Amino acid sequence: MRKVLILALLLCGSAFMAVSQEVDRDRSKYAVNNFADNDIYTMYEPYATVKVNEPDGRKVKNIILMIGDGMGLEQISAAWVCNGGSLNLDNFSKIGIQRTYSANKLVTDSAAAGTALATGHKTNNGMISMNPDSVAVKSLAEEAMEKGKRAGAAVTCRVNDATPSVFFSHSSTRKNQEDIVAQMASSGVYFLSGGGIKYWNDREDGRDITAEIQEKGYSFASTKEELMAVEEGPVVALMAPTELPFALDRDGILPSSVEKALQLLDNKKGFFLMVEGSMIDDGGHDNKAGHTMEEIFDFDRTIGKVLEWAEKDGQTLVIVTGDHATGGMTLLSGSIDQKRIKVNFSTTGHNGICLPVYAWGPHSEDFVGVYENTELSDKIRKLIK
Repeated sequence: MRKVLILALLLCGSAFMAVSQEVDRDRSKYAVNNFADNDIYTMYEPYATVKVNEPDGRKVKNIILMIGDGMGLEQISAAWVCNGGSLNLDNFSKIGIQRTYSANKLVTDSAAAGTALATGHKTNNGMISMNPDSVAVKSLAEEAMEKGKRAGAAVTCRVNDATPSVFFSHSSTRKNQEDIVAQMASSGVYFLSGGGIKYWNDREDGRDITAEIQEKGYSFASTKEELMAVEEGPVVALMAPTELPFALDRDGILPSSVEKALQLLDNKKGFFLMVEGSMIDDGGHDNKAGHTMEEIFDFDRTIGKVLEWAEKDGQTLVIVTGDHATGGMTLLSGSIDQKRIKVNFSTTGHNGICLPVYAWGPHSEDFVGVYENTELSDKIRKLIK
């Protein structure tokens, strides 16, 4: 009798557990996360986004490639929540997916991912616009300049960091900072803004490359105000010793620099411009949700400025994507109404997920689908004429 009673109790217990699990399927409460203030962010001053209409024409005169360094769909999703369910990215109706792995690693770095985007070639992590055999491969910016177009870049990191470097230099390693600067200075770049002046005039070889470019006819700016006062190119603006300050401390340098770039690059033959939201990546590496969000907001505000200009121009293709995602960020909870997120970071490094590609303007439909990051570059190259 006792054995029968025990068996009955066990069966009832099992049934109760089964019913409980059926009723309560919120398995997330069993997850273990160690949260700190850096995992929670609330936006108190959301910004207004723009609404633009795509042009009907088919001619691509200008191409603007905007790269959010470390920006994956998870970061974009979190930013959308924090800004109350609205981003300038919402204007893009043509969306694709690109794979990011490099030639020698499943998880890429910015040099290899940038090389794929800039040249259409997979390479090893750390290499700048060279294939794995250390043979230089032509970038989209170089292609544009060969076709008589102007080319430029506006970033928030040093201008000789991995992503801007791949468009205007070639090196077997991203660590060759001074050599990369020397190549950029002689590349024919028409507009270049960001940080990194120490690599131009505080060099081991004793050269002052800022003086050298001015002798070639370049304007040189060391502050935002000086850059805004430039009336014609070519121009190089280096506004910090290395990286620019973080978004909340740099007084809108990126959107202002891009507006100036559009003014100076515009010409009859067209231009190629690369814009990087460089420090989204820093927020991911540091596992700071607020830092990541503020950098994306700055980048998205810049996207809004670009779209407004492109709408008026009517012949400009705008592409927005990332080079890789950083931090393994997961959006766990929050509120659109309260503009608040709670996230979890799984790593302080990069992660290997696919990334969204947003396209707007003439031939934007060419970028729908799933493809390699090298194919994204090939699609852009076909439109440089």
